[in-house]
Amino acid sequence: MGKLGLTREEVLGLLNAHVRTENLRKHCLATEAVMRRLASRLNEDEETWGLVGLIHDLDFDETKDDMSRHTLVAAGILRSCGVPEEYVGAIVSHCESTPGWTPRSTPLQHALAASEAITGLVVATALVMPDKKLASVKPKSVRKRMGETAFARNVDRSAIMECEKIGVPIAEFCELAVQAMQGISDALGL
Repeated sequence: MGKLGLTREEVLGLLNAHVRTENLRKHCLATEAVMRRLASRLNEDEETWGLVGLIHDLDFDETKDDMSRHTLVAAGILRSCGVPEEYVGAIVSHCESTPGWTPRSTPLQHALAASEAITGLVVATALVMPDKKLASVKPKSVRKRMGETAFARNVDRSAIMECEKIGVPIAEFCELAVQAMQGISDALGL
């Protein structure tokens, strides 16, 4: 058991209980993979950062029609499971529409915001490839798509750029994210 206070199996149990949408589960798995790779790059705890990425959208299916509740429901669940406030706070901070939201300030908060946002850009890039596979995605293609705001318009590019606030240049972050997601391409169905 890591610093989160939950094992990966317990986190997966929470996800299975609360996340009904297959694409949302895949997004959570992708975010976990990117967070683990980023933690390794920054000499942070890979298990803890990965689990934060895995659980970050725990309540999205329940709150998607009222984004002012997104992350707050998850926070309540996680607190009841004994998850330390540092990690609950990072999860709450990834959603800027949460009432009382404060700007992200810790490496974990910036990492989660950047990681969960870039997964959408990487998936969108894969889906325009002829074979629709992550194996065909090149990091420079993702980097190029950053500037194309009409492409994957719901992806928050400013959140992705928070990678630079933790000392990871955008080109390196794109490479790291693509490699992380390619490593779990079977689980992502891409």
